[in-house]
Amino acid sequence: MKDLVGIFEELDGQDIKTYIQSGNVVFKISDTNITGLSDGISAKIKMHLAFVPSVLLLNLGELEKIVVNNPFPEGENDPKGLHIGFLAATPQHPDLKKLESLRTKKERFSLIDRAFYLYAPDGIGRSKLAANAERLLGSTMTDRNWRTVCKLLEMAKDLD
Repeated sequence: MKDLVGIFEELDGQDIKTYIQSGNVVFKISDTNITGLSDGISAKIKMHLAFVPSVLLLNLGELEKIVVNNPFPEGENDPKGLHIGFLAATPQHPDLKKLESLRTKKERFSLIDRAFYLYAPDGIGRSKLAANAERLLGSTMTDRNWRTVCKLLEMAKDLD
């Protein structure tokens, strides 16, 4: 994560904070070209770390909206069972019928714009729905549990 902080510093990021070892970074930057910034981060990671990640950026307002729009408030008491899939783009033709056919009786999901909410009280480790969501939604996705999402929001608000 130290290398990742250095990359963000090279791109003029400020107040850079990382959370756990999964590439979560919260930062301030004056650049408003998110597409260009995302590409720049990916290129710098390739140059320094020799792999090309998919980089997904959200501003504070977008993250706040995703948290507020949570359709499964009961899952907030089960932060490991509630997950948010952050999508690179709003799915144009998601296969919701197939997703529905894969869910267990306890699992519930909702797609709102670029957020895929999954409440899996029995966990996502063996969930066929979780395993197939990205492919069936048709968009690159990165998943975080509710605890991580709330911590990232708290960190982002602290920077504001």
